[in-house]
Amino acid sequence: MIQTSDYIANWESSPLARLGLTPWAMTTNAARIIQSMIPHLDDAYRVTNTIAIHESATVEDGATLKDAIIIGPNAFVSSRSYLRGGVFLEDGCAVGPFCEVKSSFMHKGSKLAHLGFLGDSILGKNVNLEAGVVIANHRNEWTDKEITLLQEGQEVPTGVTKFGSLIGDNCKVGANSVLAPGTLLKPDSVIPRLTSVDQQAKQLISVLL
Repeated sequence: MIQTSDYIANWESSPLARLGLTPWAMTTNAARIIQSMIPHLDDAYRVTNTIAIHESATVEDGATLKDAIIIGPNAFVSSRSYLRGGVFLEDGCAVGPFCEVKSSFMHKGSKLAHLGFLGDSILGKNVNLEAGVVIANHRNEWTDKEITLLQEGQEVPTGVTKFGSLIGDNCKVGANSVLAPGTLLKPDSVIPRLTSVDQQAKQLISVLL
């Protein structure tokens, strides 16, 4: 069983932990989960429909925010970024220009630099995704598109066709790297620049004519 607390040290103290959901159930239901959290936020948040922005956060003109979103204290969302499908940014998180974040949860101090994509994923605290990083969330190249995870040599089925990565505290992913759907990164992992990470045991068989 995938335990989110093995990747995020303070997970058990998070209000998200009380839901008792798997990481892929959280991302699949991100918009609904985040919308349910908004009424319980304190008065420091400015709420417009299903979007809540802390008074100390910065959201630059030109950013696009859709669906349910919580942007926490001292967080930063750049112009030209696109947040959709349920997004949770905790204290001090940052999303750079020309980035897309979909159905994802970023914990304290995590950052996505410019020209990146983060899909259906959960990031621990102080994760740094450098420029051009893609956290892929869909197996377009497979006929059977269900995402399976690989933990200690054992396959863990998810029952979903969209899930990105569970990335532990203090991980660093170098520029222009790609994490394939279903990637698990233990805390303090370092992925060098220009790396492709694919942990799936299932292999694609293709015939090129």
